[in-house]
Amino acid sequence: MNVFFDILILFFMISALQPVIKQEFLKASRQNVISRIEKKTKSRVITLIHRQETMSILGFPVMRYIDINDSEKVIRAIQTTGADTPISLILHTPGGIALAALQIAKAIKSHKGKVTVYVPHYAMSGGTLIALAADEIAMGEHSVLGPVDPQIDKYPAPSIVNVLRQKPIAEIDDETLILADISQKAISQLENSIIDLLPETYSEEDRKRISEALTRGHWTHDFPISVDVARQLGLKVTTDVPPEVYELMDLFPQPMRSTPSVEFGPGPNYHRGQKK
Repeated sequence: MNVFFDILILFFMISALQPVIKQEFLKASRQNVISRIEKKTKSRVITLIHRQETMSILGFPVMRYIDINDSEKVIRAIQTTGADTPISLILHTPGGIALAALQIAKAIKSHKGKVTVYVPHYAMSGGTLIALAADEIAMGEHSVLGPVDPQIDKYPAPSIVNVLRQKPIAEIDDETLILADISQKAISQLENSIIDLLPETYSEEDRKRISEALTRGHWTHDFPISVDVARQLGLKVTTDVPPEVYELMDLFPQPMRSTPSVEFGPGPNYHRGQKK
């Protein structure tokens, strides 16, 4: 009987340690790929990747976004990088706190060495704000950026301001008037920030035009700005994303599911025993 309980306890201990061991293995694998990217690009690699990961024994997915902790860590990484050392920032995020994103963007802008932002899948909202400060934006063929119009009380700031144009002041309640005032300030502040963040390779006219297009509600906040749309907007983007970046993304798994959402075969020309 004691042997049974010993085995049962051992089983629970192994089950409890398994997620920790798995995370440590993933960390080691990530560092290996990061080292390969650094050698290939001759730069220091920093990652800012937000995905839902199964982080605990209970397996609850954790939604992640750009926050103050991220800004502290990214800025620290930039500060400890040699002034002339190029930086490669791998960015995958739905956005987050504007203050944190602006802090990261300003740190990128002030770095003397070349900064390249790689967007393997998407960098929306605050992620786009960070990308704009880089010397080069490299997007995957199907990657997207997003508008950076401020969100006030869960509403787009440009839409709140539009209320002033559509209704007489006497018919607008005080709360909406206050929100409209805040919205106008937020739009103006963000426009000026983007003008300052964009590299000097853009003309002043281009910086103003890009800033207005991204902040004044020309699109909904979740509008996907593809490579083609970004270029039409005037942004200088490339599609030179190293395959190792996607290899790294595979090491940031989504939550476990009983049935996978995506599966694929090796291809019609693959034969058993052949290396992939």
